[in-house]
Amino acid sequence: MATKIKWVAVGIGVTLAVAACGASGPAKVEQDAGAPLELWTRTTPGGDGEKGMKKLAAAFEKATGTKIEVTAIFDDFETKLSQRAAQKDLPDIVMNDSSQLGTMVTQGIVREVDLAKITGSDQLLESALAAAKFSDGKTYGVPYSAQASALMIRKDWRAKVGLPAPADLTQFVALAKAFTTQDPDGNGKNDTFGLAVPGSTKRGYASWYFSNFLWAAGGDFVAKQPDGKYKPAMSTPESVAATKWFRDLACTEKVVQPGAATMDTPPTNETFESGRAGMYVVGPYLMPRFDASLGKDKYEVVPVPKGVKDSTVLAEGGSAYLMAGSKNEAGQNAWASWIISPDAQKLGMEGEKAFNVQLPVNKNVDVSAVRSDPRWKVYAEVYRDHSRYAPSIPNWTPVRQASADTINALIADCGLDVAAELTKLDGKLADALKQQGISAS
Repeated sequence: MATKIKWVAVGIGVTLAVAACGASGPAKVEQDAGAPLELWTRTTPGGDGEKGMKKLAAAFEKATGTKIEVTAIFDDFETKLSQRAAQKDLPDIVMNDSSQLGTMVTQGIVREVDLAKITGSDQLLESALAAAKFSDGKTYGVPYSAQASALMIRKDWRAKVGLPAPADLTQFVALAKAFTTQDPDGNGKNDTFGLAVPGSTKRGYASWYFSNFLWAAGGDFVAKQPDGKYKPAMSTPESVAATKWFRDLACTEKVVQPGAATMDTPPTNETFESGRAGMYVVGPYLMPRFDASLGKDKYEVVPVPKGVKDSTVLAEGGSAYLMAGSKNEAGQNAWASWIISPDAQKLGMEGEKAFNVQLPVNKNVDVSAVRSDPRWKVYAEVYRDHSRYAPSIPNWTPVRQASADTINALIADCGLDVAAELTKLDGKLADALKQQGISAS
């Protein structure tokens, strides 16, 4: 390389320090438009996700002539990425969660995306593109897949108890109670519950799940201010009311599966598919699994019932990150343009499991044109009309983790005072915001 780039390890991440950097930013690496691309995807090696990404890569090579090598990594992904950064040898492209944008930008390992060089970027859904913007207003990722939460219900159980699919929270609780008390599986035992909840602190699952109810109630973890800064928001009346309602599901109504406070998603998935819980708020990626284990005739997918304010649920997805230091930026741009094209979006949705594109982010692609299953249309409509992403602050992880710790404690210990615990949580969130330089106080 003509220009040397120094990478300094910081914790599990890295910070980019450029040897020669003026007002215009880092000096460019000498470019080679013929250089092959190295792509890392966060998925299980040898699994269907890797196979699907390789299928997309093969189609990209055929369409552009640019070689691209796919590497699937799941365990210790961040650590291995940091190691490559320290070696001054990052992959050219990383396919990772959209929620990782703030962390990766703060680490300095991704370059800004020039949307004028990404063919088709004007066809991206506004919500997906907004999630690729950092707090400085610049774009650092190219979204290629989206998903949102909807409510899975044991349809056969609902028929047994004679209740409608819930349209509001009152009906939701009534159905959860019926599933808990009316022996919907007909085995004569008191062994069913209304709602499957991953309430563990691991990776912030309790907070991740609760967000689907918090936002719909008008509450929030942190609230953005007119100046672009943030204030803690978990002790507001709306957030306190939402937390009490959610906590009551476990402590008062007792419709949540036992042990929820210790469960992350794998055991919670098993809770639903094994017939221990009758409802589960989750994304579309589990449908292939539940179709196989339960049978698609046994459950249905409907929007999460409207909350006190609206029907806002969590939106997530994947983005293509163009890594700093690449000697083939033209190839990076070509991949980003390809992955959001109608052809790639449709190809990524094909198949029966482990889709690389859950829901399309290209506004000209209709999920129903690829998948005739009407449940996918439910998810697509929820995503477009009733979802939001976590804010792209420098590091969302400490906010999610601190919130998860508190939510977990509240459902594990029914004697704790909700308002008092949320006030303590706001103190922790205030510290996290200050450390990131985005506190409004």
